[in-house]
Amino acid sequence: MAHTSNSEFSKPEFRWGIIGTGGIAKAFARDLSYFNSHIVQAVGSRSLEKASDFALEFPGCTAYGSYEELVADPMIDAVYVATPHPQHVANTILALNAGKPVLCEKPFAVNAVEAQAMVAAAIDNNVALLEAMWTRFLPHIAQVRELLSSGVIGEVINVEADHGQYLIDHENPRLTEPSLAGGALLDLGIYPVSFAHMVLGTPARITATGVLTEKGVDSQTSAILDYENGAQAVLTTTLITSTPCRATIAGTLGRIEIDRTFYNPANMRLVMQDGTTTEYPNTYKGHGLREQAAELERMVRNAEIESPLLTHKMSIEIMQTLDEIRNQIGLRYPFEN
Repeated sequence: MAHTSNSEFSKPEFRWGIIGTGGIAKAFARDLSYFNSHIVQAVGSRSLEKASDFALEFPGCTAYGSYEELVADPMIDAVYVATPHPQHVANTILALNAGKPVLCEKPFAVNAVEAQAMVAAAIDNNVALLEAMWTRFLPHIAQVRELLSSGVIGEVINVEADHGQYLIDHENPRLTEPSLAGGALLDLGIYPVSFAHMVLGTPARITATGVLTEKGVDSQTSAILDYENGAQAVLTTTLITSTPCRATIAGTLGRIEIDRTFYNPANMRLVMQDGTTTEYPNTYKGHGLREQAAELERMVRNAEIESPLLTHKMSIEIMQTLDEIRNQIGLRYPFEN
């Protein structure tokens, strides 16, 4: 069993190996620059040329033409997986089996079976694994959790969240092709689904409807999640128009409103039933992707294989909810059994 001792991480730097060279990988690497101690040590791609181009922006970054070479690099403290959805499971397990802690982009996997295999690999190797649902680690979401735990809005009755972007004319295969697990739900809908899970947990019942493209992926999907205590979450996602991208948590005593864009650092407010309002302005600098990196570093330095902010169980439950929504709207991918 691979295990990383605290003594191995007494050095101040935390060195990242990045699998994938797309937009989110570059955004993550750039956001790390806000931390003096986080280093982009290496990048891996199936194309050495793409890896080399990526590495040019980050001094000292080693480019690898295979993922196997990257995870074998002894200088790397953790791996960030930023490949298309269907590759998450293989890339993550490859790194975990090499003894490398993993921060894997959301959605964690394509389905719950894959997510369970990833978690099993983390447990078997005793290595940290965290879903890169970066919203969970942002300051305004920490404030949301604090307000919820204080009971100030009373019992939560209703959660509403939407995520819609006008992406249909981008012709990005990652969004449109069934072979890449395309569609609105896994790329955009993961945000409202994960948000609802953070607030209310696993639903007792799901009612979903969607509109599929000619290629068979969802262009938009809406779902109502019902909970044992009578609460509901109303969620919607689309890639054919831009929606407000706001979120609201309404309780018996008041509500929390998060402005556009709720999954980014954002302004928010607490509104009580009598209209009393407390504003929480957004003062965050940068993209926000670095907070999940800091959490993985904390886990590694403390020899923890999962985060209390997003446990393995939570990631699996979120994938199970996405699975049920997909089942109801008829969204299946050709590589699934």
